[in-house]
Formats: sequence, C-alpha cells, structure tokens
Amino acid sequence: MAIQAYDSRRDDPSSRKFGTFSYLPPMTAEQIRKQVQYMIAQGWSCSIEHVEPPRAMDTYWYLWKLPLFGETDPDAVLAEVDECRTANPGDHVRITGYNGRRQTQGMSVVVHRGVYA
Repeated sequence: MAIQAYDSRRDDPSSRKFGTFSYLPPMTAEQIRKQVQYMIAQGWSCSIEHVEPPRAMDTYWYLWKLPLFGETDPDAVLAEVDECRTANPGDHVRITGYNGRRQTQGMSVVVHRGVYA
C-alpha cells in the first residue's frame, strides 16, 4: 500500500487536519463513546473545548465549563459535548483527556468539525 499525501494549504481551511484521527473518516457516535470510555478507564479527566474554524490552528481553544474532574459516566461527558455543540453550532469541538498524575494531556480528539464561513 502506497503512502497517501494529503493536501493541506494555508489558504484552504477545509484542507487542514487536527492530529492523527482527523486523517480518518469522521467517527461515529459509538466510536466517540469508545474514546471517552478509554479516557475514563485511564483515570483521566475529560474536558470539552471549542473554537471558531478560522482560529482552529491557534494554540488556544475555549474551555467549555470546567473539566469534568472525577466523572466516570461517558453519557455525562457526551451530554456536555452535545450542549457545547448546541451552544456553538459552527465551532469545532474536541474532548481532551488530562492525566492528573503526570499533569499532561493524555489524548485529544476532535469530535465535531464546524463549518467554515
């Protein structure tokens, strides 16, 4: 199998990628749920962030409420994702799992891509 090149241009925002998972087809609800379950199983605190598409390549994304410290129910995390998407319909939304022991991000997954104006 040949390695596939992905066009990504500064002048074409829709061509931009957001890490490993963004090179794959969009995740289904069940696949997103499995990612959240993985974060919880690792003992990581889930956090939901969002940003306007033109600013997606900036370092700073807006924090949606406080991180869900100690949350062990994937449904509660996914409900917050849905609330964030409803409140910010045009924004990109991602879930980040924070490793409290190491004080680092364990993983981050974009779960909704907003629309470019």
